[in-house]
Amino acid sequence: MNVFARSDTSVLGRWWWTVDRWTLTAVGALIAFGIIMALAASPAVAERIGLDYFYFARRQLIYLPVALVLMIGASLLSPTGVFRAAIVTLTIFSLLVVATFVIGTEVKGARRWIGLGPISVQPSEFLKPAFAVVAAWLFASARTGDIKHGNLISIASFGTIVGLLLLQPDVGMSVVISVVWSAQFFLAGLPLYWAVLLIVGGAAALAAAYFTLHHVASRIDRFLDPSSGDSYQVDRSLEAFINGGLFGRGPGEGTVKEVLPDAHSDFVFAVAGEEFGLFVCLIIVGLFAFIVLRGFARALQETDLFILLATAGLLVQFGLQAVINMGSTLRLIPTKGMTLPFVSYGGSSLIAMGLCIGFLLALTRKRVGAESQR
Repeated sequence: MNVFARSDTSVLGRWWWTVDRWTLTAVGALIAFGIIMALAASPAVAERIGLDYFYFARRQLIYLPVALVLMIGASLLSPTGVFRAAIVTLTIFSLLVVATFVIGTEVKGARRWIGLGPISVQPSEFLKPAFAVVAAWLFASARTGDIKHGNLISIASFGTIVGLLLLQPDVGMSVVISVVWSAQFFLAGLPLYWAVLLIVGGAAALAAAYFTLHHVASRIDRFLDPSSGDSYQVDRSLEAFINGGLFGRGPGEGTVKEVLPDAHSDFVFAVAGEEFGLFVCLIIVGLFAFIVLRGFARALQETDLFILLATAGLLVQFGLQAVINMGSTLRLIPTKGMTLPFVSYGGSSLIAMGLCIGFLLALTRKRVGAESQR
């Protein structure tokens, strides 16, 4: 049964009949599972560090309505509105990233957070969807001739943003933004010599990170040789999947959350594997895959290069973040502290991901006539 009649000409009525409801449903399923995991994984962590039993779960349920409102609000925008919102977001949060060097809270040797009363904000989370849209506009404008040096401006912007992130330092976020930007550059018609430069530059950057950043070298070494250092969390994570088997031990019956420091955030997928089993984990993977593939299928129907590139960038970001989280949990890649979209605990990540999906839904809406113009 449809929420709005086809004859409904209100803003929400038109939105309902033009938005991709299948993607919206899949995102809703991830959000619902995220609520379940917040209640399943976070209480044990909160109790272990001396906080109220439902401290993290309660905070996540406070952040969730903000993320939903932002997602629906952003999905109502036109393509031009998405670009303008991205420009504003990129400007504000770039300045906040700079502010982290002055007023940021240092956690584990990195300054990525700004305290705002009882909450903390990670500005770099909001750069990812905003820069994906802005970079798409620059690449598209360069191809159409609207901006003569659009590619060079995009390269300069990319270098500035990644440079700021590496100063925090946040190598993982830098890698995600680099992959998204490179994918967009490739789709926009990347010249061969630029492709060679990007490959060489990327390899050089990774080598430099390994030899200059101790935590990067440590994680890579432990991935290649688990006996070379502390691999406690990954070992417990793998045990959780083994204990869960096909059908899991049952909701609330898992034990890994009692000993994993990041069971509610970076390793929430391990908690899901132990309590709900392989089949449910495959459903989660399937939801992420469905959203990405569905988005690309709709994007490939577009004739507007900006919409194609922006949609592709947002989808690569969304899918890559999920792959990094799940791959780290399963020791398929070196560990990296990155949330599982809509499932892990984290206010900044949840709200920024709401903005990302809101932009995606706005860009993939059905448009006719003047609505198709950016």
